[in-house]
Amino acid sequence: MKRGEEVFVIGHKNPDTDSVVSAIVYAGIRGFLPAAAGEINKETAFTLDYFKVPKPEILTNAEGKKLILVDHNEASQRVDGCDKAEILEIIDHHRLDFSCSLPIYIHNEPLGATATIIAKKYAAEIKDNPEWAGLLLAGILSDTVVFKSPTTTEEDKTIASELALVAGISDIIDFGIEIKKANANIRNKTISEIINADFKDFDFSGKKIGISQAEIIDSAEIYERKKEIASELKSIREKGGYAGVFFMATDIMKEGTELFFDADPAIVEKAFAKRPENNSVYLEGVMSRKKQIVPPIEAILN
Repeated sequence: MKRGEEVFVIGHKNPDTDSVVSAIVYAGIRGFLPAAAGEINKETAFTLDYFKVPKPEILTNAEGKKLILVDHNEASQRVDGCDKAEILEIIDHHRLDFSCSLPIYIHNEPLGATATIIAKKYAAEIKDNPEWAGLLLAGILSDTVVFKSPTTTEEDKTIASELALVAGISDIIDFGIEIKKANANIRNKTISEIINADFKDFDFSGKKIGISQAEIIDSAEIYERKKEIASELKSIREKGGYAGVFFMATDIMKEGTELFFDADPAIVEKAFAKRPENNSVYLEGVMSRKKQIVPPIEAILN
């Protein structure tokens, strides 16, 4: 690849902060074009505004284009048209479920954020760029839920501290909470907006599963809307042909998740060793979809 060649660096559908900032910074380092596979959320908008960085181009169909994928690799999470695009690289911190007819560069590490991988690999390029450092710091804090998620590693914390110095952020924790609060107020959002904002598809042995997550700061707001949630999950499952649909309402202050679902209750009971009531169950200490929800559900369905 030549510097300046029209290559898009893009994250997953329903983009979160880590996917967007990773695309922006990696594109900047390599001389390519950053893109988002959909509208960015309030948390990401807050982050970009904080560091005065423009929003990336929204790319909803990548047919015929050259792509570098960040923060994802599974087919169900890629931008539409990806099957008719040329994928050149993948940088990710999730499980690998990818096949390609040609060898490509894949950088995958079990870290808390894709932003950590990029910050580590390109430390020399980032050390003199406060905006890039700030964006990557926000990506780490977002994906690790301000270091509360079990996906957090000591390397994430070390690199976050280094990035904070470059970005001029004196209190990492306060900054992280400020970021998370930007998207945690659900009072004026529809249930459809809340569930679909961070919804990911998975294929578990041929069974189509949908898992959504919303981070909240007041669980009462969610419990007041249980009937709406149940109706929305049922609608999504029936219209999308899912074997099951799950919604994690993760309270970042209490550090736990109310897991709502439209699926066979036996899946949930076996996966989490807790009997659900009225199609939901509270899971204390559960913060991560990737590490604490996907693996046990996948194990049962496989």
